[in-house]
Amino acid sequence: MPTENARPLTGRRIIVTRRPAQAVELAKRLGALGARIVELPAIEIEPPEDFGPLDSALGDLDSYDWLVFTSANAVRFVSERFDALGLDPIPGNRCVRVAVIGPATADQYAVSFGGSRPDLLPDADYRAEGLVAAFEEFECSGLRFLLPLGDRARGLLERALSTRGAQVDVVTAYRTVAPPDLSERLSAELRDGVDLVTFASSSAVENLAAAAGHRVLSIPAAVIGPSTEASASAAGFNVCAVAASSTIDGLIEAVLEYFAGEDLRE
Repeated sequence: MPTENARPLTGRRIIVTRRPAQAVELAKRLGALGARIVELPAIEIEPPEDFGPLDSALGDLDSYDWLVFTSANAVRFVSERFDALGLDPIPGNRCVRVAVIGPATADQYAVSFGGSRPDLLPDADYRAEGLVAAFEEFECSGLRFLLPLGDRARGLLERALSTRGAQVDVVTAYRTVAPPDLSERLSAELRDGVDLVTFASSSAVENLAAAAGHRVLSIPAAVIGPSTEASASAAGFNVCAVAASSTIDGLIEAVLEYFAGEDLRE
């Protein structure tokens, strides 16, 4: 039986806002630390309204120098379009090189494309900023980049590559929408009391903030990195914990540090 010290989150009620397929690891690990987990997905992933631009770009993939993935969702949708279009399912079999934003995206790339590994993965900073820094080692001027993104992407990577002389084509690979019952479900959970809500994306922040309305000011939040922190702060959440690295490990560490500090204050 785990000791109390091994379960430092015992009695803490924590909302996980990731989609079910992506929430498993975070929910399991926080639960193993004693937390009572409430899974409340704040986003749903939908296909783009028109696959035409994505399909056209994938059909012309040999004309690109780099294919860049900034999320596991983008990898999944691109993989599905390769299948639908009857294209060679492994981008790396062509001349195009592949870059990914972080380990989770690299893992999805391996799963979706027959165990393939990307040509470029940032060493530590798993955000658009990290990819921008990683590309500083490469000549980009005159090269063509394909960025299949979500419809709410920040545009930072596109701007940075364009500034360095690259030709950057951005196509929508998927849309991020709010679940239709999010407001009602959130109201029910807030009535039961919540110690913390966790966010792994700005889209989840924005959707939950819209669902919360004025109640957003009373909800303590833990976020996965600086960009999500900025979104949460702007939305009015009480940001109590920020992951030092944009990973599940970093988020869990931040949650533990926050509650350890709260216990001392009590």
